[in-house]
Amino acid sequence: MSKVTVDVSTCVGCGLCEQSCPDVFEVQGDGVAHIKAVTCAACNLQEVADSCPVNSIKIS
Repeated sequence: MSKVTVDVSTCVGCGLCEQSCPDVFEVQGDGVAHIKAVTCAACNLQEVADSCPVNSIKIS
């Protein structure tokens, strides 16, 4: 199974990941994205990671 992580030191909190997959990502009060779940049947996490403008999302 793939593991998704967000590098909070580079995340700018743009919200694209949360818009693409709100079941997995959430921009919280600290202004950066956090992981809510590790998998999602409704979205392609690699595509979400590829859309991150600062490459903060990693799939391993």
